[in-house]
Amino acid sequence: MEKIRMVDLHGQYLRHKEEIDNAIQEVIDTTAFIKGPDVQHFQDELSTYMGTSHCIACGNGTDALQIAMMALDLQPGDEVITTPFTFIATIEVISLLKLKPVLVDVDPDTFNIDPAGLEQALSKKTKAVVPVHLFGQAADMNRILDFAKRNGLFVIEDNAQAIGADYRLSDGSTRKAGTLGTIGCTSFFPSKNLGAYGDGGALFTDDDRLSEKIGAMVNHGMKKKYHYEYVGVNSRLDTMQAAILRTKLRHLDEYNTARQKVAAAYDKAFAAINELQIPARNPDSEHIFHQYTLTVKKELRDQLKAHLQEQGVPSMIYYPVPLHLQKAYSDLGYREGDFPITESLCKKVLSLPVHTEMKDDQLEHIIASVDNFFKQ
Repeated sequence: MEKIRMVDLHGQYLRHKEEIDNAIQEVIDTTAFIKGPDVQHFQDELSTYMGTSHCIACGNGTDALQIAMMALDLQPGDEVITTPFTFIATIEVISLLKLKPVLVDVDPDTFNIDPAGLEQALSKKTKAVVPVHLFGQAADMNRILDFAKRNGLFVIEDNAQAIGADYRLSDGSTRKAGTLGTIGCTSFFPSKNLGAYGDGGALFTDDDRLSEKIGAMVNHGMKKKYHYEYVGVNSRLDTMQAAILRTKLRHLDEYNTARQKVAAAYDKAFAAINELQIPARNPDSEHIFHQYTLTVKKELRDQLKAHLQEQGVPSMIYYPVPLHLQKAYSDLGYREGDFPITESLCKKVLSLPVHTEMKDDQLEHIIASVDNFFKQ
């Protein structure tokens, strides 16, 4: 049996080696390393795939979130509602722009922000909501969009982990996660479902004016060479990464289906283990499993993780410390106990390998290793 990895990027590369090597070589041959034609082609192709009017590529997913807030003219002191159970980038950019993160606890089953807490978090200073589509499925966007519409708020989707997931709106129509709010943001970090071979990100919008503004802001605020209409940043997706991403985009649905197949096998194997809770599904959202995350009951998480390591099975804790208890954000004024569900999950969640190159013998070994732990 080959070594089990959380994400088998090398195996995925080998599967598409000729396509990717040719794409990289073409960029080298043309030497169009910055703003080469592959960047525009990728933006057009991803926009078509996502079913949105505009896709603007940028340097990484964190920049995408920051640029979205800059483009919406959020001002120091404005409040932005989001979740404490996510990667740090979500509140990092809010703080960097001197905005105020206002946190809302999550649903214990889906791990996504609980819309029931939005009204309590609302104030006269609230300007936006940032739902995070965690682990591969969308948050409860029907309720979030309704809340935002009633209160005149922007919705900035953090879609770094759910690119390609379909979502069913209240009117029965279906759209991709990341295209439901005012602006959607995503990351192409290598381990993502659509991953580059370095950093990368993108923003999505149906608003023509916002698209034009964002397109300038990612390039120093420049609409015309050496003419700067906005205060911007240097956050361009380089041509090499765009060429790689164009190749991988053609296989994204295939990648997501492969992840779902692994998740289905885990579900079947673990549903009857009382000490485990398998990932819940939002009935309105497809789950494309950026992570397959179990909730381990009875304070057994760390013991299970250690057992899996002994069996050659990697696992990860996303996330061990909630954002409101991080030292860097202590000035927000939150304390232990403020978000009990998030705090409980941080002590119980464990993510298992789920990727596109999983072999049957590897999957069987992972399942057997988990099963044997609970039979001891």
